[in-house]
Amino acid sequence: MAPYYANDMVWKAVYAQACHELRDAMDLAYLTGQRPADVLGMRKDDIVDSYLLVTQGKTGKRLRIQIEVDGEQNSLGKLLKRIAQGNEGMLSPFLVLSRNGRRVSWPMLRNRWDEARSKAASETEENGEPDLAVRIWQFQLRDIRPKAASEIRDVADASVLQGHSKGELRYRRVGAVAKQVK
Repeated sequence: MAPYYANDMVWKAVYAQACHELRDAMDLAYLTGQRPADVLGMRKDDIVDSYLLVTQGKTGKRLRIQIEVDGEQNSLGKLLKRIAQGNEGMLSPFLVLSRNGRRVSWPMLRNRWDEARSKAASETEENGEPDLAVRIWQFQLRDIRPKAASEIRDVADASVLQGHSKGELRYRRVGAVAKQVK
């Protein structure tokens, strides 16, 4: 069986049905290439200078992910600013919070994911797109990490972002651009 790849139609369908904390988690997972559990553990104090510091729970690997390039915020930097503004006045040090300021746990995230995916699949089915609905049902939180890896242009950058050693990328890259013969 081929590895699952969440294309943009699948991503957008689920994202459109997601509550704000699920969107924050999805965006963080995509832009950092990290596992959902690591995203839920990200804290305000992990933002140091121009980096988001990440210690991967599964491997213990430590990463510094840039949030600025040449003094300008990149997509991750802009996301972190948006999250900080949304969390203003909240006491929790964590980045992914519910509207009432509560840290989002794995079961909370899973429930929100299931709800958004269910709504997206149902709406797609009602719109006469059963094949897309099936793809939406197949989409899992863990599929965001390989999506991020496959959409980075440079394989070496993808490998570093995901904490792999020596350029080893454990995901099949989808959507690589190949040139025609003539």
